[in-house]
Amino acid sequence: MREQVLVSALVGRTLAKLGVGHVFGVVGSGNFDVTGTLMAEGIPFTAARHEGGAATMADAYTRMSGKVGVVTTHQGCGLSNAITGIGEAAKSRTPMIVLTADTQAAAIRSNFKIDQDALARSVGAIAERIHSPATAIADTVRAFRTAVNERRTVVLSLPLDIQSGTAADEVGAAVVPQPLKVRPDAGAVQQLVSRIAAAERPVFVAGRGGRGAREEILALAHHAGALVATSAVASGLFNGDTHNLGISGGFSSPATAEFISGADLIVGWGCALNMWTMRHGRLISAGTKVVQIDVEDSALGANRPITLGVLGDSALTAGDALAALAGSQPEPVEKYRTEANALAIKQGSRWRDVETEDLSTATSIDPRVLTRELDSMLPAERIVAVDSGNFMGYPSQYLAVPDEFGFCFTQAFQAIGLGLYTAIGAALAQPHRLPVLGAGDGGFLMGISELETAARLKLPLVCIVYNDAAYGAEVHHFAGQHPEQDLSSVVFPETDIAAIARGFGAEGVTVQTVADLEAVRPWIAAYEAGTQDRPLVIDAKIASDGGSWWLAEAFQGH
Repeated sequence: MREQVLVSALVGRTLAKLGVGHVFGVVGSGNFDVTGTLMAEGIPFTAARHEGGAATMADAYTRMSGKVGVVTTHQGCGLSNAITGIGEAAKSRTPMIVLTADTQAAAIRSNFKIDQDALARSVGAIAERIHSPATAIADTVRAFRTAVNERRTVVLSLPLDIQSGTAADEVGAAVVPQPLKVRPDAGAVQQLVSRIAAAERPVFVAGRGGRGAREEILALAHHAGALVATSAVASGLFNGDTHNLGISGGFSSPATAEFISGADLIVGWGCALNMWTMRHGRLISAGTKVVQIDVEDSALGANRPITLGVLGDSALTAGDALAALAGSQPEPVEKYRTEANALAIKQGSRWRDVETEDLSTATSIDPRVLTRELDSMLPAERIVAVDSGNFMGYPSQYLAVPDEFGFCFTQAFQAIGLGLYTAIGAALAQPHRLPVLGAGDGGFLMGISELETAARLKLPLVCIVYNDAAYGAEVHHFAGQHPEQDLSSVVFPETDIAAIARGFGAEGVTVQTVADLEAVRPWIAAYEAGTQDRPLVIDAKIASDGGSWWLAEAFQGH
Protein backbone atom coordinates (compact mmCIF):
# COMPACT_ATOMS: atom_id res chain seq x y z
CA MET A 1 0.00 0.00 0.00
CA ARG A 2 1.36 3.40 -1.01
CA GLU A 3 2.18 6.04 1.59
CA GLN A 4 -0.68 8.43 2.42
CA VAL A 5 0.42 12.09 2.26
CA LEU A 6 -1.23 15.49 2.54
CA VAL A 7 -2.83 16.81 -0.62
CA SER A 8 -0.79 20.02 -0.32
CA ALA A 9 2.35 17.87 -0.51
CA LEU A 10 1.01 15.91 -3.48
CA VAL A 11 0.33 19.11 -5.42
CA GLY A 12 3.76 20.54 -4.65
CA ARG A 13 5.58 17.31 -5.49
CA THR A 14 3.63 16.91 -8.72
CA LEU A 15 4.48 20.41 -9.94
CA ALA A 16 8.12 19.82 -9.06
CA LYS A 17 8.19 16.55 -11.01
CA LEU A 18 6.53 18.20 -13.99
CA GLY A 19 9.37 20.70 -14.15
CA VAL A 20 8.29 24.11 -12.88
CA GLY A 21 11.31 26.39 -12.72
CA HIS A 22 10.82 28.96 -9.95
CA VAL A 23 8.19 29.95 -7.40
CA PHE A 24 7.37 33.54 -6.41
CA GLY A 25 4.91 34.59 -3.77
CA VAL A 26 3.80 35.96 -0.46
CA VAL A 27 3.23 33.12 1.99
CA GLY A 28 0.32 33.00 4.40
CA SER A 29 -1.38 30.22 6.28
CA GLY A 30 -3.30 29.01 3.23
CA ASN A 31 -0.29 28.46 0.98
CA PHE A 32 2.39 27.76 3.59
CA ASP A 33 2.46 23.97 3.26
CA VAL A 34 2.40 23.73 -0.53
CA THR A 35 5.11 26.38 -0.85
CA GLY A 36 7.23 24.54 1.69
CA THR A 37 6.85 21.33 -0.30
CA LEU A 38 7.99 23.01 -3.51
CA MET A 39 11.03 24.38 -1.71
CA ALA A 40 11.80 20.98 -0.20
CA GLU A 41 11.65 19.50 -3.70
CA GLY A 42 14.40 21.89 -4.80
CA ILE A 43 12.33 24.52 -6.61
CA PRO A 44 13.81 27.99 -5.92
CA PHE A 45 11.46 30.34 -4.06
CA THR A 46 11.54 34.14 -4.08
CA ALA A 47 9.55 35.89 -1.37
CA ALA A 48 8.05 39.06 -2.79
CA ARG A 49 6.72 42.03 -0.81
CA HIS A 50 3.37 42.05 -2.64
CA GLU A 51 1.45 39.39 -4.53
CA GLY A 52 1.14 41.71 -7.53
CA GLY A 53 4.92 41.84 -7.68
CA ALA A 54 5.19 38.07 -7.35
CA ALA A 55 2.77 37.48 -10.22
CA THR A 56 4.69 39.65 -12.67
CA MET A 57 8.02 38.23 -11.52
CA ALA A 58 6.67 34.76 -12.38
CA ASP A 59 5.38 36.05 -15.72
CA ALA A 60 8.74 37.59 -16.66
CA TYR A 61 10.64 34.54 -15.44
CA THR A 62 8.51 32.27 -17.64
CA ARG A 63 8.92 34.45 -20.72
CA MET A 64 12.68 34.67 -20.39
CA SER A 65 13.56 31.18 -19.14
CA GLY A 66 11.41 28.84 -21.21
CA LYS A 67 10.31 27.15 -17.96
CA VAL A 68 6.95 27.39 -16.22
CA GLY A 69 6.95 29.96 -13.42
CA VAL A 70 4.66 29.69 -10.41
CA VAL A 71 3.13 32.39 -8.23
CA THR A 72 1.66 31.24 -4.92
CA THR A 73 -0.90 33.21 -2.92
CA HIS A 74 -3.13 33.08 0.14
CA GLN A 75 -6.84 32.61 -0.44
CA GLY A 76 -9.08 35.58 -1.23
CA CYS A 77 -7.12 38.77 -0.66
CA GLY A 78 -3.82 37.17 -1.66
CA LEU A 79 -5.23 36.26 -5.04
CA SER A 80 -6.98 39.60 -5.53
CA ASN A 81 -3.71 41.40 -4.75
CA ALA A 82 -2.07 39.48 -7.60
CA ILE A 83 -4.81 39.95 -10.17
CA THR A 84 -3.24 42.73 -12.28
CA GLY A 85 -0.09 40.68 -12.77
CA ILE A 86 -2.21 37.62 -13.54
CA GLY A 87 -4.18 39.64 -16.07
CA GLU A 88 -0.97 40.76 -17.80
CA ALA A 89 0.26 37.17 -18.00
CA ALA A 90 -3.10 35.88 -19.24
CA LYS A 91 -3.42 38.53 -21.96
CA SER A 92 0.14 37.73 -23.05
CA ARG A 93 -0.59 33.99 -23.16
CA THR A 94 2.19 33.23 -20.66
CA PRO A 95 2.20 29.54 -19.65
CA MET A 96 2.22 30.16 -15.90
CA ILE A 97 0.65 28.54 -12.82
CA VAL A 98 -1.06 30.61 -10.11
CA LEU A 99 -1.12 28.28 -7.11
CA THR A 100 -3.63 29.78 -4.71
CA ALA A 101 -5.32 28.58 -1.56
CA ASP A 102 -9.12 28.78 -1.41
CA THR A 103 -11.65 28.70 1.40
CA GLN A 104 -13.41 25.51 2.40
CA ALA A 105 -16.69 24.93 0.60
CA ALA A 106 -18.52 25.06 3.94
CA ALA A 107 -16.97 28.40 5.00
CA ILE A 108 -19.69 30.46 3.36
CA ARG A 109 -19.29 33.35 5.86
CA SER A 110 -15.52 33.56 5.68
CA ASN A 111 -14.19 37.02 4.91
CA PHE A 112 -11.63 35.31 2.66
CA LYS A 113 -14.34 33.82 0.47
CA ILE A 114 -14.54 35.22 -3.06
CA ASP A 115 -15.44 33.59 -6.36
CA GLN A 116 -11.86 32.81 -7.33
CA ASP A 117 -12.79 30.99 -10.51
CA ALA A 118 -14.82 33.94 -11.78
CA LEU A 119 -12.06 36.38 -10.82
CA ALA A 120 -9.53 34.34 -12.80
CA ARG A 121 -11.76 34.13 -15.85
CA SER A 122 -12.51 37.85 -15.73
CA VAL A 123 -8.90 38.67 -16.68
CA GLY A 124 -8.53 35.90 -19.25
CA ALA A 125 -6.91 33.21 -17.11
CA ILE A 126 -8.06 29.58 -16.95
CA ALA A 127 -9.67 28.53 -13.66
CA GLU A 128 -8.77 25.07 -12.39
CA ARG A 129 -8.97 23.56 -8.92
CA ILE A 130 -8.10 20.54 -6.83
CA HIS A 131 -11.47 18.82 -6.55
CA SER A 132 -10.70 16.02 -4.09
CA PRO A 133 -7.79 14.14 -2.52
CA ALA A 134 -8.36 11.29 -4.96
CA THR A 135 -8.04 13.57 -7.99
CA ALA A 136 -5.31 15.89 -6.68
CA ILE A 137 -2.52 14.60 -8.92
CA ALA A 138 -4.72 14.42 -12.02
CA ASP A 139 -6.07 17.92 -11.36
CA THR A 140 -2.54 19.28 -11.03
CA VAL A 141 -1.36 17.56 -14.21
CA ARG A 142 -4.37 18.92 -16.11
CA ALA A 143 -3.60 22.47 -14.96
CA PHE A 144 0.07 22.13 -15.95
CA ARG A 145 -0.79 20.61 -19.30
CA THR A 146 -3.23 23.42 -20.07
CA ALA A 147 -0.60 26.00 -19.19
CA VAL A 148 2.12 24.47 -21.35
CA ASN A 149 0.26 22.96 -24.30
CA GLU A 150 -2.29 25.74 -24.71
CA ARG A 151 0.02 28.58 -23.59
CA ARG A 152 -2.39 29.78 -20.91
CA THR A 153 -2.12 31.28 -17.45
CA VAL A 154 -3.86 28.84 -15.10
CA VAL A 155 -5.20 29.69 -11.64
CA LEU A 156 -5.16 26.45 -9.64
CA SER A 157 -7.22 26.75 -6.43
CA LEU A 158 -6.46 24.51 -3.45
CA PRO A 159 -9.40 24.55 -0.99
CA LEU A 160 -8.19 24.36 2.62
CA ASP A 161 -10.26 21.33 3.56
CA ILE A 162 -8.97 19.36 0.57
CA GLN A 163 -5.38 20.48 1.19
CA SER A 164 -5.50 18.91 4.63
CA GLY A 165 -6.84 15.62 3.30
CA THR A 166 -4.62 12.66 2.44
CA ALA A 167 -4.20 10.45 -0.60
CA ALA A 168 -1.81 7.82 -1.95
CA ASP A 169 1.54 9.17 -3.14
CA GLU A 170 1.47 8.33 -6.86
CA VAL A 171 3.37 11.39 -8.07
CA GLY A 172 5.87 9.20 -9.91
CA ALA A 173 3.24 8.41 -12.53
CA ALA A 174 2.58 12.06 -13.42
CA VAL A 175 3.56 12.82 -17.04
CA VAL A 176 2.63 15.58 -19.48
CA PRO A 177 3.09 14.69 -23.17
CA GLN A 178 5.00 17.25 -25.22
CA PRO A 179 2.73 19.32 -27.48
CA LEU A 180 2.98 18.53 -31.20
CA LYS A 181 3.80 21.41 -33.54
CA VAL A 182 1.14 22.34 -36.07
CA ARG A 183 2.32 21.79 -39.66
CA PRO A 184 0.50 24.03 -42.14
CA ASP A 185 -1.77 22.71 -44.86
CA ALA A 186 0.08 22.27 -48.16
CA GLY A 187 -2.49 24.33 -50.01
CA ALA A 188 -2.11 27.21 -47.58
CA VAL A 189 1.67 27.07 -47.98
CA GLN A 190 1.30 27.28 -51.75
CA GLN A 191 -0.93 30.34 -51.42
CA LEU A 192 1.66 31.95 -49.12
CA VAL A 193 4.47 31.18 -51.57
CA SER A 194 2.45 32.61 -54.48
CA ARG A 195 2.06 35.91 -52.64
CA ILE A 196 5.72 36.01 -51.63
CA ALA A 197 6.80 35.30 -55.24
CA ALA A 198 4.53 38.04 -56.58
CA ALA A 199 5.70 40.69 -54.09
CA GLU A 200 8.41 43.21 -54.96
CA ARG A 201 8.86 44.70 -51.50
CA PRO A 202 8.05 42.00 -48.91
CA VAL A 203 8.51 42.58 -45.17
CA PHE A 204 8.38 39.80 -42.57
CA VAL A 205 7.31 40.84 -39.03
CA ALA A 206 7.83 38.26 -36.28
CA GLY A 207 6.12 38.34 -32.90
CA ARG A 208 6.48 36.26 -29.78
CA GLY A 209 5.18 33.24 -31.69
CA GLY A 210 8.12 33.54 -34.05
CA ARG A 211 10.80 33.50 -31.36
CA GLY A 212 11.68 29.86 -32.00
CA ALA A 213 11.82 30.27 -35.76
CA ARG A 214 14.64 32.77 -36.32
CA GLU A 215 16.74 30.67 -38.70
CA GLU A 216 13.77 29.41 -40.73
CA ILE A 217 12.25 32.88 -41.17
CA LEU A 218 15.62 34.41 -42.08
CA ALA A 219 16.34 31.67 -44.61
CA LEU A 220 13.02 32.34 -46.31
CA ALA A 221 13.58 36.11 -46.16
CA HIS A 222 17.01 35.77 -47.79
CA HIS A 223 15.61 33.63 -50.59
CA ALA A 224 12.53 35.81 -51.11
CA GLY A 225 14.28 39.20 -50.89
CA ALA A 226 12.33 40.28 -47.79
CA LEU A 227 13.24 42.70 -45.03
CA VAL A 228 12.64 41.53 -41.46
CA ALA A 229 11.29 43.25 -38.35
CA THR A 230 9.75 42.27 -35.01
CA SER A 231 6.98 43.35 -32.71
CA ALA A 232 8.21 44.89 -29.44
CA VAL A 233 7.95 41.63 -27.48
CA ALA A 234 10.28 39.85 -29.93
CA SER A 235 12.86 42.65 -30.07
CA GLY A 236 16.33 41.31 -30.82
CA LEU A 237 15.19 38.21 -32.72
CA PHE A 238 16.87 39.17 -36.00
CA ASN A 239 19.98 40.83 -34.58
CA GLY A 240 22.95 40.48 -36.92
CA ASP A 241 20.91 40.33 -40.12
CA THR A 242 21.88 43.10 -42.55
CA HIS A 243 18.27 43.83 -43.43
CA ASN A 244 16.82 43.84 -39.91
CA LEU A 245 14.55 46.86 -39.42
CA GLY A 246 14.21 46.42 -35.65
CA ILE A 247 10.87 47.05 -33.98
CA SER A 248 7.77 47.57 -36.11
CA GLY A 249 5.18 49.94 -34.69
CA GLY A 250 5.17 52.86 -32.32
CA PHE A 251 8.88 52.50 -31.52
CA SER A 252 9.96 52.40 -35.17
CA SER A 253 12.53 54.92 -36.32
CA PRO A 254 11.49 57.09 -39.30
CA ALA A 255 13.57 54.90 -41.63
CA THR A 256 12.00 51.68 -40.34
CA ALA A 257 8.48 53.09 -40.63
CA GLU A 258 9.18 54.20 -44.19
CA PHE A 259 10.42 50.75 -45.23
CA ILE A 260 7.44 48.96 -43.68
CA SER A 261 4.86 51.35 -45.09
CA GLY A 262 6.56 50.93 -48.48
CA ALA A 263 5.98 47.17 -48.46
CA ASP A 264 3.58 45.56 -50.90
CA LEU A 265 3.40 42.42 -48.75
CA ILE A 266 3.57 42.14 -44.94
CA VAL A 267 3.79 38.67 -43.42
CA GLY A 268 3.22 38.32 -39.68
CA TRP A 269 4.92 35.31 -38.08
CA GLY A 270 3.31 34.52 -34.72
CA CYS A 271 2.52 38.22 -34.54
CA ALA A 272 -0.84 39.72 -33.57
CA LEU A 273 -0.43 42.67 -35.99
CA ASN A 274 -2.22 44.77 -33.37
CA MET A 275 -2.57 48.53 -33.07
CA TRP A 276 0.89 48.91 -31.55
CA THR A 277 2.77 46.83 -34.10
CA MET A 278 0.96 48.30 -37.11
CA ARG A 279 0.26 51.80 -35.69
CA HIS A 280 -3.50 51.37 -36.02
CA GLY A 281 -2.94 50.20 -39.59
CA ARG A 282 -0.94 53.28 -40.62
CA LEU A 283 2.06 51.12 -41.51
CA ILE A 284 -0.05 49.20 -44.03
CA SER A 285 -0.35 51.14 -47.29
CA ALA A 286 -3.32 50.93 -49.61
CA GLY A 287 -3.05 47.82 -51.74
CA THR A 288 -0.56 46.08 -49.44
CA LYS A 289 -1.30 42.39 -48.99
CA VAL A 290 -1.24 41.11 -45.39
CA VAL A 291 -0.59 37.48 -44.45
CA GLN A 292 -0.70 36.14 -40.91
CA ILE A 293 0.73 32.84 -39.63
CA ASP A 294 -0.35 31.59 -36.20
CA VAL A 295 -0.96 28.35 -34.31
CA GLU A 296 -4.47 29.49 -33.33
CA ASP A 297 -7.23 29.97 -35.85
CA SER A 298 -8.93 32.59 -33.64
CA ALA A 299 -5.83 34.81 -33.89
CA LEU A 300 -5.93 35.02 -37.67
CA GLY A 301 -7.39 38.38 -38.69
CA ALA A 302 -8.34 39.17 -35.09
CA ASN A 303 -6.89 42.69 -35.15
CA ARG A 304 -7.14 43.70 -38.80
CA PRO A 305 -8.27 42.41 -42.20
CA ILE A 306 -5.82 39.97 -43.77
CA THR A 307 -5.38 38.66 -47.27
CA LEU A 308 -4.44 35.18 -46.14
CA GLY A 309 -4.33 33.34 -42.82
CA VAL A 310 -2.14 30.27 -42.39
CA LEU A 311 -2.67 27.97 -39.44
CA GLY A 312 0.71 26.57 -38.47
CA ASP A 313 3.90 26.76 -36.44
CA SER A 314 6.12 29.61 -37.64
CA ALA A 315 9.25 27.48 -38.05
CA LEU A 316 7.47 24.66 -39.89
CA THR A 317 5.58 27.12 -42.10
CA ALA A 318 8.72 29.05 -43.03
CA GLY A 319 10.59 25.81 -43.76
CA ASP A 320 7.79 24.42 -45.94
CA ALA A 321 7.44 27.77 -47.74
CA LEU A 322 11.17 27.90 -48.49
CA ALA A 323 11.10 24.38 -49.90
CA ALA A 324 8.13 25.24 -52.13
CA LEU A 325 9.60 28.58 -53.21
CA ALA A 326 12.97 27.02 -54.07
CA GLY A 327 11.19 24.54 -56.31
CA SER A 328 9.97 27.30 -58.62
CA GLN A 329 12.71 29.85 -57.88
CA PRO A 330 15.98 27.97 -57.29
CA GLU A 331 18.13 31.05 -56.63
CA PRO A 332 17.56 33.87 -54.10
CA VAL A 333 16.21 37.16 -55.44
CA GLU A 334 17.22 40.63 -54.29
CA LYS A 335 13.92 42.55 -54.29
CA TYR A 336 13.83 44.57 -51.01
CA ARG A 337 17.20 43.20 -49.77
CA THR A 338 19.41 45.57 -51.73
CA GLU A 339 22.82 46.83 -50.61
CA ALA A 340 21.46 50.37 -50.65
CA ASN A 341 18.64 49.39 -48.30
CA ALA A 342 21.10 47.55 -46.03
CA LEU A 343 23.13 50.76 -45.71
CA ALA A 344 20.02 52.86 -45.03
CA ILE A 345 18.91 50.36 -42.38
CA LYS A 346 22.34 50.36 -40.74
CA GLN A 347 22.34 54.16 -40.58
CA GLY A 348 18.74 54.78 -39.50
CA SER A 349 16.86 51.78 -38.16
CA ARG A 350 17.71 52.59 -34.52
CA TRP A 351 16.63 55.80 -32.84
CA ARG A 352 20.05 56.20 -31.20
CA ASP A 353 21.48 56.76 -34.71
CA VAL A 354 18.89 59.42 -35.56
CA GLU A 355 20.05 62.96 -34.88
CA THR A 356 17.76 64.86 -32.50
CA GLU A 357 17.94 68.24 -30.81
CA ASP A 358 19.40 68.11 -27.28
CA LEU A 359 16.70 69.53 -24.99
CA SER A 360 18.81 69.28 -21.81
CA THR A 361 18.89 72.20 -19.39
CA ALA A 362 21.20 73.01 -16.48
CA THR A 363 19.00 70.91 -14.17
CA SER A 364 17.47 68.29 -16.46
CA ILE A 365 18.75 65.87 -19.06
CA ASP A 366 17.21 65.02 -22.42
CA PRO A 367 15.92 61.42 -22.02
CA ARG A 368 17.27 60.51 -25.44
CA VAL A 369 20.74 61.75 -24.52
CA LEU A 370 20.52 59.96 -21.16
CA THR A 371 19.60 56.61 -22.70
CA ARG A 372 22.10 56.89 -25.55
CA GLU A 373 24.90 57.49 -23.05
CA LEU A 374 23.83 54.61 -20.82
CA ASP A 375 23.60 52.31 -23.83
CA SER A 376 27.29 52.99 -24.43
CA MET A 377 28.28 52.69 -20.76
CA LEU A 378 26.45 49.57 -19.66
CA PRO A 379 27.69 46.06 -20.55
CA ALA A 380 26.20 44.75 -23.80
CA GLU A 381 25.20 41.37 -22.33
CA ARG A 382 22.00 42.65 -20.75
CA ILE A 383 18.30 41.96 -20.30
CA VAL A 384 16.11 45.04 -20.52
CA ALA A 385 12.71 45.36 -18.83
CA VAL A 386 10.40 48.30 -19.50
CA ASP A 387 7.52 49.68 -17.48
CA SER A 388 4.60 51.43 -19.16
CA GLY A 389 4.28 55.18 -19.61
CA ASN A 390 5.26 58.25 -21.58
CA PHE A 391 8.99 57.41 -21.31
CA MET A 392 8.89 53.80 -22.53
CA GLY A 393 10.17 54.35 -26.05
CA TYR A 394 13.58 55.51 -24.82
CA PRO A 395 14.75 52.26 -23.20
CA SER A 396 12.91 50.20 -25.81
CA GLN A 397 14.71 51.74 -28.76
CA TYR A 398 17.91 53.24 -27.39
CA LEU A 399 19.09 50.29 -25.28
CA ALA A 400 20.42 47.52 -27.50
CA VAL A 401 19.78 43.90 -26.50
CA PRO A 402 21.78 40.83 -27.54
CA ASP A 403 18.83 38.72 -28.73
CA GLU A 404 15.12 38.03 -28.23
CA PHE A 405 15.80 36.86 -24.69
CA GLY A 406 17.31 40.23 -23.84
CA PHE A 407 14.08 42.23 -23.84
CA CYS A 408 11.11 41.65 -21.53
CA PHE A 409 8.03 43.74 -22.28
CA THR A 410 5.06 43.16 -19.95
CA GLN A 411 2.73 45.61 -21.68
CA ALA A 412 -0.36 43.65 -22.80
CA PHE A 413 -2.52 45.04 -19.96
CA GLN A 414 -0.86 48.48 -20.27
CA ALA A 415 -0.63 48.76 -16.49
CA ILE A 416 2.06 51.00 -15.06
CA GLY A 417 4.03 49.80 -12.06
CA LEU A 418 4.97 46.32 -13.36
CA GLY A 419 8.47 47.24 -14.52
CA LEU A 420 10.46 46.56 -11.36
CA TYR A 421 8.71 43.23 -10.88
CA THR A 422 9.46 42.35 -14.50
CA ALA A 423 13.13 43.18 -14.10
CA ILE A 424 13.49 40.92 -11.05
CA GLY A 425 11.78 37.95 -12.70
CA ALA A 426 13.80 38.42 -15.89
CA ALA A 427 17.03 38.71 -13.89
CA LEU A 428 16.38 35.36 -12.20
CA ALA A 429 15.64 33.77 -15.57
CA GLN A 430 18.86 35.07 -17.17
CA PRO A 431 21.35 35.40 -14.28
CA HIS A 432 24.37 35.74 -16.60
CA ARG A 433 23.05 39.03 -18.00
CA LEU A 434 22.92 42.52 -16.50
CA PRO A 435 19.27 43.34 -15.75
CA VAL A 436 18.32 46.90 -16.75
CA LEU A 437 14.97 48.52 -15.97
CA GLY A 438 13.49 51.54 -17.68
CA ALA A 439 10.66 53.10 -15.63
CA GLY A 440 8.89 56.38 -15.07
CA ASP A 441 8.81 57.93 -11.63
CA GLY A 442 5.10 57.14 -11.25
CA GLY A 443 5.43 53.46 -12.10
CA PHE A 444 8.64 53.02 -10.12
CA LEU A 445 7.15 54.51 -6.97
CA MET A 446 4.02 52.42 -7.45
CA GLY A 447 6.03 49.19 -7.25
CA ILE A 448 8.98 50.33 -5.13
CA SER A 449 8.37 47.85 -2.31
CA GLU A 450 10.03 45.20 -4.47
CA LEU A 451 13.26 47.20 -4.49
CA GLU A 452 13.80 45.60 -1.08
CA THR A 453 13.39 42.21 -2.76
CA ALA A 454 16.06 43.08 -5.33
CA ALA A 455 18.39 44.29 -2.57
CA ARG A 456 17.73 41.17 -0.46
CA LEU A 457 18.53 38.98 -3.47
CA LYS A 458 21.73 41.01 -4.03
CA LEU A 459 20.74 41.56 -7.65
CA PRO A 460 23.08 43.78 -9.66
CA LEU A 461 20.08 45.53 -11.21
CA VAL A 462 20.24 48.93 -12.93
CA CYS A 463 17.01 50.94 -12.57
CA ILE A 464 16.80 53.96 -14.88
CA VAL A 465 14.02 56.18 -13.56
CA TYR A 466 12.85 58.82 -16.04
CA ASN A 467 11.70 61.31 -13.41
CA ASP A 468 9.50 64.15 -14.62
CA ALA A 469 7.54 64.40 -11.33
CA ALA A 470 4.31 63.60 -13.15
CA TYR A 471 2.25 61.02 -14.94
CA GLY A 472 3.75 62.18 -18.23
CA ALA A 473 1.25 60.64 -20.63
CA GLU A 474 -1.63 62.47 -18.97
CA VAL A 475 0.29 65.76 -18.81
CA HIS A 476 1.41 65.75 -22.42
CA HIS A 477 -1.43 64.05 -24.25
CA PHE A 478 -4.72 64.35 -22.39
CA ALA A 479 -4.00 67.86 -21.18
CA GLY A 480 -3.37 68.85 -24.78
CA GLN A 481 -6.83 67.65 -25.68
CA HIS A 482 -8.34 69.48 -22.67
CA PRO A 483 -6.22 72.62 -22.09
CA GLU A 484 -8.68 73.89 -19.50
CA GLN A 485 -8.08 70.84 -17.31
CA ASP A 486 -6.38 71.30 -13.92
CA LEU A 487 -3.13 69.27 -13.97
CA SER A 488 -2.76 69.03 -10.19
CA SER A 489 -4.14 65.48 -10.27
CA VAL A 490 -1.21 64.22 -12.36
CA VAL A 491 1.70 66.48 -11.29
CA PHE A 492 3.61 65.83 -8.07
CA PRO A 493 6.24 67.49 -5.86
CA GLU A 494 9.86 66.66 -6.63
CA THR A 495 10.83 63.31 -5.08
CA ASP A 496 14.39 62.30 -4.21
CA ILE A 497 14.12 58.76 -5.55
CA ALA A 498 17.86 58.17 -5.18
CA ALA A 499 17.60 58.81 -1.42
CA ILE A 500 14.62 56.48 -1.12
CA ALA A 501 16.56 53.80 -3.01
CA ARG A 502 19.42 54.02 -0.54
CA GLY A 503 16.93 53.40 2.23
CA PHE A 504 16.03 50.09 0.58
CA GLY A 505 19.68 49.05 0.48
CA ALA A 506 20.37 50.03 -3.13
CA GLU A 507 22.82 52.58 -4.44
CA GLY A 508 21.23 55.80 -5.61
CA VAL A 509 22.56 58.35 -8.10
CA THR A 510 20.87 61.59 -9.14
CA VAL A 511 21.45 62.61 -12.76
CA GLN A 512 20.67 66.04 -14.14
CA THR A 513 23.49 66.31 -16.70
CA VAL A 514 25.69 63.99 -18.74
CA ALA A 515 28.55 64.75 -16.33
CA ASP A 516 26.49 63.27 -13.47
CA LEU A 517 26.63 59.88 -15.19
CA GLU A 518 30.27 59.56 -14.15
CA ALA A 519 28.93 58.51 -10.74
CA VAL A 520 27.62 55.34 -12.39
CA ARG A 521 31.04 54.12 -13.55
CA PRO A 522 32.27 52.74 -10.18
CA TRP A 523 29.12 50.61 -9.91
CA ILE A 524 29.68 49.27 -13.45
CA ALA A 525 33.34 48.55 -12.67
CA ALA A 526 32.33 46.49 -9.64
CA TYR A 527 29.78 44.61 -11.77
CA GLU A 528 32.37 43.80 -14.41
CA ALA A 529 34.73 42.63 -11.67
CA GLY A 530 32.05 40.27 -10.37
CA THR A 531 31.79 41.97 -6.99
CA GLN A 532 28.61 44.03 -7.41
CA ASP A 533 25.80 42.86 -5.12
CA ARG A 534 23.52 45.89 -4.88
CA PRO A 535 20.92 47.37 -7.21
CA LEU A 536 21.63 50.81 -8.68
CA VAL A 537 18.84 53.36 -9.03
CA ILE A 538 19.52 56.24 -11.43
CA ASP A 539 17.14 59.07 -10.55
CA ALA A 540 17.25 60.98 -13.83
CA LYS A 541 15.62 64.39 -13.82
CA ILE A 542 14.51 64.48 -17.43
CA ALA A 543 13.75 67.42 -19.69
CA SER A 544 10.40 67.50 -21.47
CA ASP A 545 10.28 66.56 -25.13
CA GLY A 546 6.67 67.69 -25.33
CA GLY A 547 5.34 64.16 -25.00
CA SER A 548 6.33 60.97 -26.78
CA TRP A 549 4.91 60.91 -30.28
CA TRP A 550 4.36 57.13 -30.17
CA LEU A 551 1.84 57.55 -27.35
CA ALA A 552 0.21 60.54 -29.03
CA GLU A 553 -0.42 58.34 -32.04
CA ALA A 554 -1.79 55.55 -29.85
CA PHE A 555 -4.15 57.88 -27.99
CA GLN A 556 -5.42 59.28 -31.28
CA GLY A 557 -6.18 55.71 -32.29
CA HIS A 558 -8.29 55.24 -29.16
